[in-house]
Amino acid sequence: MTPQIASLMAEYNRWMNERMFEAAATLDAESLAADRGAFFGSILGTLNHIAVADTIWLHRFARHEASFPALDALSRFPQPSSLRQSLAPDLASLRSYRGELDELIERWVAELRPEHLAAEIAYANMAGAVSSRRFDALLLHFFNHQTHHRGQASTLLFQAGVDVGVTDLLTLIPRSDA
Repeated sequence: MTPQIASLMAEYNRWMNERMFEAAATLDAESLAADRGAFFGSILGTLNHIAVADTIWLHRFARHEASFPALDALSRFPQPSSLRQSLAPDLASLRSYRGELDELIERWVAELRPEHLAAEIAYANMAGAVSSRRFDALLLHFFNHQTHHRGQASTLLFQAGVDVGVTDLLTLIPRSDA
């Protein structure tokens, strides 16, 4: 991963989250919270999980030796204690949280330099097991995880009668034949 690809992924992340929340807002609270048999139960539970995981990973990335100034804003986002922890009481509140988180992610990836990506980061998972991996690979996982669960949310929304529309990253990749 390069800093340019990280910026593209952060832009895609924000764009898709806005689309997901716009689509979800067309449903009532009961439909959003209905257990649909997904890993995180409901549409709201799945969208919440994405924000939880992003928050957890951003706290881990804040320990990078580069001490990214944009990640100082994480004080507004307490470290979740569980992958299922509810971050907000309703969709509107979660949407606000998500928007702030996406702004932070875009500011943070703008600080990335090639030399940052080769660093190793040690972290503990939610069970407390310590691991160390290259930052660029963890960053790839960070963005891939979002895409994976947004795909699930998109399917849940479609099953509830809401079509999110085009979700392809290709939509944001600049054309080189223009």
